[in-house]
This record gives sequence, C-alpha cells and structure tokens, in this order.
Amino acid sequence: MTTILKIQIKTPNNRAVQTDQKTNQGQPQIESPTQDIHQSKSSSESNQESNQGHPKISSPPPDLLSVQGLTITYEVDGEITQAVSDLSLTLKKGETLGLIGETGAGKTTAALGLMGLVPHPPGKIIGGKVVYEGEDLLQLSEEKMRTIRGNKISMIFQDPMTSLNPVMTVGDQIAEVILIHESVTKSQSVTKAMEMLEMVGIPGARYADYPHQFSGGMKQRVVIAIALACNPDLLIADEPTTALDVTIQAQVLDLMKALKEKYNTAMIMITHDLGVVAQVCDKVAIMYAGEIVESGPIRDVYQNTQHPYTKGLFGSIPDLNSTAERLNPIKGLMPDPTDLPSGCRFHPRCPEATALCSTVRPEPVITNAGHSVRCLNCQPVPSTVVPPEALKFVAQESHHV
Repeated sequence: MTTILKIQIKTPNNRAVQTDQKTNQGQPQIESPTQDIHQSKSSSESNQESNQGHPKISSPPPDLLSVQGLTITYEVDGEITQAVSDLSLTLKKGETLGLIGETGAGKTTAALGLMGLVPHPPGKIIGGKVVYEGEDLLQLSEEKMRTIRGNKISMIFQDPMTSLNPVMTVGDQIAEVILIHESVTKSQSVTKAMEMLEMVGIPGARYADYPHQFSGGMKQRVVIAIALACNPDLLIADEPTTALDVTIQAQVLDLMKALKEKYNTAMIMITHDLGVVAQVCDKVAIMYAGEIVESGPIRDVYQNTQHPYTKGLFGSIPDLNSTAERLNPIKGLMPDPTDLPSGCRFHPRCPEATALCSTVRPEPVITNAGHSVRCLNCQPVPSTVVPPEALKFVAQESHHV
C-alpha cells in the first residue's frame, strides 16, 4: 500500500508568496548574454513589424533620481555610527517622495548625502550610487557639484532661523544664488530676487530687510524663495514646517504644492508628520535606524500597511472616531547607532518579532506594485524548500504506514 503525504507550508504573508509564485515561484531567472541579445533582437524585429501602421506607445519617463545602496557612517573617537545603511529609492520628474522616521533615523544625513554635503570628517559615504539624470553625483568633483547645488538640486534646510545669514539682507541672499548659477547682471538678479519674494507672498519692497525683521513663517518663505530661485528639477525639503504653527504650516505647504505644480519640480519631503505626507506626497518611504523599512505609493502604503513599525506609527495617531482613552505608542527607544541590534533592527521593539528576527537581517521584498517591505514576516518561502523538521516528520509517518 502506497501512502502519499502532502505538506503545505504557509508563511505569515501569503500575498507575498503568491506574488513570487507567479514569477517563477520566487526563483531568479538566469539568462546568458547571448540569449539576451537574440531575445532583444527578435523582440525588436517583432515590435517593428507589429507597430507598422499603429501609433507608438510612449515608454514611461526615466528616473530623475536613482539612489542605490547609499551607506553613510560617522566615526568619532574610534566609534563608528551607522547613520544610513543600504538606502535605495527612485524619483521621477514632478513626483514627491515623503521620507518619514523618528529623530535619529538618518533622514537628514541621507539628504546631505544626496547633496554631497556630508561633513568629512567625521562623516563618510562608504558605498552606493546617487544617479541624477544618468550621472553618479558621488563621482563628481566638488567644483562640478557646486554647479548642481542650488541650480539643478536645491535644499530647504531644517531651521530657517539658522539657514539665513543675519548680516545680509534677504534680497541679497536670493540674488547671490541667481548671480552664481545664471548669466545675468547684478541689476537683473535684484529684479528676479524681488520677483521671487513676491512669488512666496512677501512684498518685493522688503528686499533690503534683514532676517531678524521677519517672523518664523516669513523666514521659511525666504528660504523657499532661495531654493526655487533657479527653478531646480529636484527640491529637498528637510522638515520645512516643523517650527511653524498650524496656520502658517498650512500656508507654507499650499505654497510649496503650488510652486511644485507650476515648475513640475520633483521633491523629497522629510518630516515626522504622516498627515503632511498624505497631503503633499505621491510616494512614501519609512526610515528606521538608518534604513528604509517600507516604501511605495502613498495610497497603498497607507491603506495596506505591512511593516510592524509603520503599523506602530499609524497606531500612535489620535483617531477622532475612536473611543480609546489612551494612544498605543511604540514601546522602547531607537537603538544606539553605534551598537545596532543583530538581525532586524526593529526586533527589540516589534510586537510581531520571532526568534528568527534577532539573527537574520531581512531584505526588501516587493509585496505589490512598487510596495517594498523589509520584514521577515513578508519574506516568501519557495514551495520547493522543505524544512528538515518537516522531512523528519514525513519519514516517521511513512515508517508507521
């Protein structure tokens, strides 16, 4: 008598497994270069034949910015701080990406890395690529980077009170950027600087005023005017509304959205506020302890949250429709960046952690179109792999039969 025993292995995230099963059951396909050439050639020929007499289908726009495996450390007194680890993201022209995380997650350091402004020493970019319009910015000289900063890529720094020069008029600070990056005369730069002040809601007549004569919200507007003076393709905004009250915050966000739409500027918005990201951004990336743990289209991440850390962030937000007396905060504190935990960096605080989480470092998994999660609970288990314990169980059952 023959007995057939079937074993079904389930993972905590069946959706991820199903996705990988559709793509050759999670196994990577390896093709020879010759096969790729023949396939590309035959595909090109067939496309030419099929497209005769038909309108061409436009390909998706290329990435304006592609960050691949960016890793940044700080070394002080022999201690190495892992500020950013294996950061990867993409951004197309006109898109807005929200970068969210607790204080110390590495958001600002990542932004400084993109701009080539990591202070050295103690900071050092030890790996990765920052490809902007097909060119790796990390391979450029400092002289070449100066032609890009403020011109093609601009940054709104975290604190407008310390970003402005207290002994220069606000108009001169805007005009200085225009003079450096554009072929204009001094009088032309002054005229454009006044136009930029008007654009952000400040009378051009205040060109000769100094920063101390402006309120916090107006200083932030001046900083935005400086960042947008040369119509950059990419704007990095590092917590632009943190020091502002709610009313001024809403005005600044509306202003940034209007200017972004007017110039089709791509933007990276760094913030702690999930509501700000929902209002402004197309995509979102959640950072924890120097790495992105979840990212994807804003609607999918917010409505189909996968990572326990992201779930914790949403769980700590007050809900007007809830009758709960207390919020549900994430327990514990951010880990010491000089002594990060082994395995998953979130496992000491994770309510869903298993024994495996403390030993195995998870890799990003695509659970949906563009939705990436770095969590072992979302890791697919190939159906052809059977754990040794399961094989032992099968042997025992077969012996009994």
